[in-house]
Amino acid sequence: MISLEALEALKPYQARSIIEELRKGSVPVEYVPVFTVGRQKWLSYIEDDLDNYIAQGGAKVRFISGDYGDGKTHFMSVVRHLALEKGFAVSFVVLTRDVPIHKFETVYQAIVRQLQGNFTGTGIRALLDSWLEKMEKEPGQGQAPDAGQPYQALAGQFKEMPGMDISFANALAALVNNRFAPLAEGEDKARRDADNEILMHWFEGGKVTKRELKPFQIYEFLNKTNARQFINSLILFLRHTGHQGLILLMDEMETVVAMSTSIRNAAYENVRLFIDNSETARFLHLFFSIIPDVLVSEKGFKSYDALWSRVRSIGDAKSLNYRGVLVDLHQTPLQTEELLELGRVLRTLHGISYRWNPDDMVTDSVMEQICTSQKRMGVISEVRLFIKQLITILDLAEQGTSPRDMDMARQMVETQQEMEAEKMKQMQPTWDD
Repeated sequence: MISLEALEALKPYQARSIIEELRKGSVPVEYVPVFTVGRQKWLSYIEDDLDNYIAQGGAKVRFISGDYGDGKTHFMSVVRHLALEKGFAVSFVVLTRDVPIHKFETVYQAIVRQLQGNFTGTGIRALLDSWLEKMEKEPGQGQAPDAGQPYQALAGQFKEMPGMDISFANALAALVNNRFAPLAEGEDKARRDADNEILMHWFEGGKVTKRELKPFQIYEFLNKTNARQFINSLILFLRHTGHQGLILLMDEMETVVAMSTSIRNAAYENVRLFIDNSETARFLHLFFSIIPDVLVSEKGFKSYDALWSRVRSIGDAKSLNYRGVLVDLHQTPLQTEELLELGRVLRTLHGISYRWNPDDMVTDSVMEQICTSQKRMGVISEVRLFIKQLITILDLAEQGTSPRDMDMARQMVETQQEMEAEKMKQMQPTWDD
């Protein structure tokens, strides 16, 4: 059940900011739990996997499938909250023109820059800074080197971890040396700061010259060939800093279908690479959001044999498997009572936003009418459609129009047309340039 306590404490401006985000089809990150209804069966099995499989050293890939408006992004946001609460590090990446799935290095950069966990801030730079600061406050815990313990000893400690990449281990040790070792003769603080920036940039997957990296005994840059070692090394370091593992969430992969053949094949090759890497990883759960067309269309996964051979079984199941690879949101739509629960939250939020009492005009019966109309049109699972139409009805009611005088069927058609236009815009092949 949804608790309204968090909403009732909001000021009108804060509530209105949430309403405006909902108009655009998204929920502000910090309020995701408040707007979560249904999907409990899917979430309970994911939670079980996180506790009893991923946190114990397992690895898994899941595809979250649903049409536009089914709530895929929201579901992934719920998974992010759940994973963070359980002590995992999480990276939520939206695949866009700026982060195209067919460019692996760019996706990796987005992963490490969106990293969140038991540290302040976002990104691997924030994680590393937090680690170094903890060493400074608790040298015995962090095992930072002192004058009698050269930083190479720390590199040795990391190198001994099974699966740790040597360059990754040396880079970690170099960061410690950069922070704690006394200045060498002729060395100044500016040089130290510049070296720190080089190392941080390398961890972020940025371009650094071999000449700049040579003093730190770092000899490799991130690429597809060593991606597996880099991701595994990142997970080992996350475990070292107290995280249960790593959860990667990649949203809006469905736009791959609209790409040109060459770009689409490169994208599918990278999806295959991520899947292959996860098969040898530990403490890793990877999620991709897709639309059903990705599984059935001739331009979907089946168009790329190397990927299709690994995922063809996920679309073959005749019944729902909550422990399986496919999280099928479209086949498990929200029920009327769950939509009503969500509607009550929106109604309360709208009342706070515009300082009025909507309960008498926009009753549960009115919201049931919306659900009935959606069911008649065969779109009951479209949560976004329900939200958008209910906000429109609340707007009109606040301005004095009784729901009895509203043409709800027409409003639904108009809202659906608006959503279809949004969908077509989102599905445009914007990554081909």
